Amino acid sequence: MAKTTERIRELPLEEVMGERFGRYSKYIIQERALPDIRDGLKPVQRRILYAMYKDNNTYDKPYKKAAKAVGNVMGNFHPHGDSSIYGALVHLSQDWKMREPLIEMHGNNGSMDGDGPAAMRYTESRLSKISNLLLQDIDKETVQMILNFDDTEYEPTVLPAHFPNLLVNGSTGISAGYATEIPPHNLAEVIDAAVYLLKYPDATTDELMKFVKGPDFPTGGIVLGTKGIKEAYETGRGRIQVRSKTTIQEIKGHRQQIVVTEVPFGVNKAMMVKKIDEIRLNKEIDGISEVRDETDRHGLSIVIELKKGADSQNILNYLFKNTDLQVSYNFNMVAIDRMTPVQVGLKRILSSYLAHKKDVVTKRTEFDLKKAKQRLEIVKGLIHALDILDQVIKTIRSSKDKKDAKKNLIAKYDFTPNQAEAIVSLQLYRLTNTDVNQLKKEQADLNKKIEKFNEILSDNKVLERVVVKELNAVKKEFGSPRRTEITAKAAKIEINEKALVADEDVRVLVSKDGYLKRSSLRSFQSTDDEENGLPAGDKVVFEKTMSTLDNLYI
Repeated sequence: MAKTTERIRELPLEEVMGERFGRYSKYIIQERALPDIRDGLKPVQRRILYAMYKDNNTYDKPYKKAAKAVGNVMGNFHPHGDSSIYGALVHLSQDWKMREPLIEMHGNNGSMDGDGPAAMRYTESRLSKISNLLLQDIDKETVQMILNFDDTEYEPTVLPAHFPNLLVNGSTGISAGYATEIPPHNLAEVIDAAVYLLKYPDATTDELMKFVKGPDFPTGGIVLGTKGIKEAYETGRGRIQVRSKTTIQEIKGHRQQIVVTEVPFGVNKAMMVKKIDEIRLNKEIDGISEVRDETDRHGLSIVIELKKGADSQNILNYLFKNTDLQVSYNFNMVAIDRMTPVQVGLKRILSSYLAHKKDVVTKRTEFDLKKAKQRLEIVKGLIHALDILDQVIKTIRSSKDKKDAKKNLIAKYDFTPNQAEAIVSLQLYRLTNTDVNQLKKEQADLNKKIEKFNEILSDNKVLERVVVKELNAVKKEFGSPRRTEITAKAAKIEINEKALVADEDVRVLVSKDGYLKRSSLRSFQSTDDEENGLPAGDKVVFEKTMSTLDNLYI
């Protein structure tokens, strides 16, 4: 009788929970929430870009429905919900979240006020021009390709990434036991730092900070002080204060208004305006007469109108302290390096990126060299065949079939199998004299290219020159001025408490048992003299009309 195997096993719950949760954690750390240190992308973002690239949905072609891109990603590479894929696609197109958006979108893609995007059946998308740089050379065996979830096609484990995307666009994510918060940076500054590090591998953080001054948020704003930035660039963790850009303007009636033109990164504008208006309504601070959001297609503008005689600077300081006009931003730079989550500083990110870039250029050169050698072999064969054309034709005519013709050409004239294949596949109209000159010109070009490729592969200095040249070309085409201002010193917010209170006369009463009562003069005058609201047996020890700005010492 065949022995039956036991399919039900008894295991302690804690052992099963630990093992399963361990597997789940490993998956979400490596395959979902954290970006790769080389191309700065999470798996879903990489899959979106790759699927759109394969579908020819690029910047130089017309837009295609976003639903088509989402369907391709879900069907071929990412077997998860369509809403999460569409959410990631929309995020890549939002210019208030991405310093260099990787996707262009037609239609409503959300707003700074926290509005959601239109459904994917209404919107259209395509890769932006800079995305092309992330994917360029992917067809030249530059990156490792692995089978997708159903083993029907291959997908890349990382993109070639011809610019340091992790620093340029930043990243944010929460996984098990790890979270990441990397702010966006200025493309030109990051490339300058990378080029400097390539030339001086022992450069310190201070030296790199001469190029990368600090984060460069897409929404602008002002970063107060550099202490937190330096800490973050050295250790991967740090804290900075980000303040809105504001001006105080004179308006008619001898009044002033505060105009906000840039808000801190990640702030929900509508919620912030609502909070300022609540401060006005609750009279937490006196002096605000109206709050308006005047943002339009020309730019962001929040207007806070003040009452006559209000201390505008003091009100602004109060708003900095109590609303999102000023927020603190916490760096927590965690990325996946060699399948492991690591907390990284500025230098580690740049050196990992440069190692990847050099690897990509090397593999691309090897691929181009192989192709050039294959073509040179064919060209040499065709030149030789045209020299002895009559014998070649005679040999082919006397052969039984194509296979026999190839065999005879190899045996009689020392052609290689590839050359013989090219000769028997040649069309008759190409056998004119001009072709020899073209072939000789092509042979000279190929010899030059092969020499150049061999030089890149054999000399590290030449390889580095290629890397620098390519990075500088990216900087020239896509570099843009810095948007976020960085001040040398942190500013302390000082609020004059007296200026927050409106000056008015009130009636104050203190009783023997320690009751303290304040009422407006209008309320006091409209009640009877005997009505002071004190319990029986208590009596008044002090009663006087005073200003709200007076101090009462008891």
